[in-house]
Amino acid sequence: MKCPPIPPDEIQRLQALTAYGLSTDRPLPSLDPVVQIASRMFGMPVAAVNMIGNDHVFFAASSGVGEVDMCRDVSFCAHAILRNEVMVIPDSHLDERFHDNPLVIGPANLRFYAGVPLLSPDGYALGALCVIDGQPREFSDEDCERLRELAKMAVDRLELRRIELSMEKARPSFEEFARNSPTAVVWFDEQRKIVNWNQAAAALHGYTLEEGNGMLADALMPECAHALFQELVREAVIKGTFDGLVIPDTIYGLRKDGTEFQLGLSLFCWQERGQLIFNAHLQDISARKREEAELHRLANTDPLTALANRACLYREVERLLVLGTPASVLMLDIDGFKDMNDTLGHAVGDAILCEVARRLESVIGKTGLAARIGCDEFAVLLPETSDSTWVQCMAQAIIDHISTVLLIEDHSIRVTASCGFATAPEHAEEALELISNADLALFQAKRLGGAQTFMYVNHLRMEAVARHLYGLELQRALHQSEFVLFYQPQIRLSDNSLAGAEALLRWRHPERGMLSPAAFLPALQSGPLAATVGTWVLNEACAQAAEWMRFGVRDFRMGVNLFGAQFRMDDLASRVITALERHGLPPEALELEITEDIVLDHDDLVLESLQLLRNKGVGVAFDDFGTGYASLSLLKRYPLSRIKIDRSFVQGMIASPQDKTVIAAVLDMADAFKLETIAEGIETEEQRSALLAIGCAEGQGYLFSRPLPATEFAEIYDIAGPLQQRA
Repeated sequence: MKCPPIPPDEIQRLQALTAYGLSTDRPLPSLDPVVQIASRMFGMPVAAVNMIGNDHVFFAASSGVGEVDMCRDVSFCAHAILRNEVMVIPDSHLDERFHDNPLVIGPANLRFYAGVPLLSPDGYALGALCVIDGQPREFSDEDCERLRELAKMAVDRLELRRIELSMEKARPSFEEFARNSPTAVVWFDEQRKIVNWNQAAAALHGYTLEEGNGMLADALMPECAHALFQELVREAVIKGTFDGLVIPDTIYGLRKDGTEFQLGLSLFCWQERGQLIFNAHLQDISARKREEAELHRLANTDPLTALANRACLYREVERLLVLGTPASVLMLDIDGFKDMNDTLGHAVGDAILCEVARRLESVIGKTGLAARIGCDEFAVLLPETSDSTWVQCMAQAIIDHISTVLLIEDHSIRVTASCGFATAPEHAEEALELISNADLALFQAKRLGGAQTFMYVNHLRMEAVARHLYGLELQRALHQSEFVLFYQPQIRLSDNSLAGAEALLRWRHPERGMLSPAAFLPALQSGPLAATVGTWVLNEACAQAAEWMRFGVRDFRMGVNLFGAQFRMDDLASRVITALERHGLPPEALELEITEDIVLDHDDLVLESLQLLRNKGVGVAFDDFGTGYASLSLLKRYPLSRIKIDRSFVQGMIASPQDKTVIAAVLDMADAFKLETIAEGIETEEQRSALLAIGCAEGQGYLFSRPLPATEFAEIYDIAGPLQQRA
């Protein structure tokens, strides 16, 4: 644990702190509303104004604080006062200063902290206004600004306390104290008659200075506030102080012309010549309240659609479940929105989102809360219901209404949506779990083809956990060099000579042994590691090909399969060229293999990158040709050098004239487009002969060899030299 250092001005700082008369048993009640606002504004269970003493800390005000260690050495706020900005600790477990702090590892369970120093007029840090949570949190720049604004409120109230104490010690006359002050100040007696006020107070209420003499202070507020004000004064007369009394931080003030405004009110009193004198500090806070209301709106509303945002949705779900209220959460996603947004433009995309939001609200009406929680993701909270049949009907009604044609900027657009839902308490008892389960149901609805609804079932959670664990295993495999490359030879059918090899990924699993791509490739392709593993494969295959060519292999090419994720990286073409240069491999010795799925998912990105590489001499092969829908058009658009005939046609060509005809047609097309061909999956001599007879130049398959480790490949094809097998 890192103890907070002592600031160089510690003696002066402590002297400044004593001027406020605060201690553990003497807090400042006027600060209570500040910490309560902070707790509500940020959705935090704990908020406090924490003053930093010599060797301990104490709360001038707090909300939600239990028994905690008040030693200065463990205080987060003692660190915060050393900074000129908001100190944010998103997760104390990950911060070397605090990970072993007693407040973190003890019953207090402090995980998140944000605090801003509170400075005296002379610039000494007295303490900090902080918000705290037992869970890790994010805290935006906007949140920091809002916390600083609340800190200004706290400093104002501390300063009023200091003024009050200084007045008690050496009470000045009104002339000395407030006559020319810009702060509106009113003195009145026990009967609430104004005995003095300054120009600022008179102007605030629309009077001249002279009109205040003998006026009741009640006249400065509307009649509805009189009873509360009179009761406060009566209790202060009995107690001789306002300490301990609940003074509203906002009431309404009344001007001479009858107009009302939001009034900030601070009250003090003292004995003078046997009489109790009251001091009221007044402030027009209408603008500040409007600003706070706007900040609250921004903090809870999606700016584009005006629906609730994610934070607002979560808080409302949490509130309902804490109360034990049944509730259902529906998660919705617009199918294919990215393509619409990219094709029609962002303005149309925004209009689509706004119309979907309007339709959501029109279906649910006042029965629930609609929220936009992501780019094209929406959510609906339905309180007071956990009837899955009724929720299913509501979900279907929503996606049916969304799917009716939209007319936007002369575009007639049909939008479909997928929906997943979960109910409480059947599927979850906590807010995060309920929302997460609804999201898993949405994922399943999308996986089943979209434009449908799906209710959460328990196996979805188990599948998600399994995917997560498998993802962790893949990360370990990458970092611990468990991935290896095998090489399947590509053979010239005319003389059975070696034309090249295809690099194929394998996983040497420490428990399950050598795994083929079918066991892990789908999870790898859909996860975050695909691009990184693809780059590793590219470098490894280039290095191996260059090594074999240095040991005498001629007219040889290395085939490398690309992942779609590699096209989303910063610059695939430059990465390929860098790999070739790093290993001294000629561009024509590398052939990149793509599938139709990759092309369709990243059309423009793929075309641009492949064109650059083809211009450099790198080969581009179209894998699994003939199995998709767009194959013919791709031949025309893309800079291909080779077609790979899919194994399904090769394996059926002897028994099926149709398959043989398809292969012959592909060969004719390749010849017309001046493309090379290679047939995959050749397993018999009869297949090889038939392919050669109809003009196929090359092939690969188990007839020639299964995929081999580099050392076996080199031995079989008599590649001499000190080979290294890379892992």
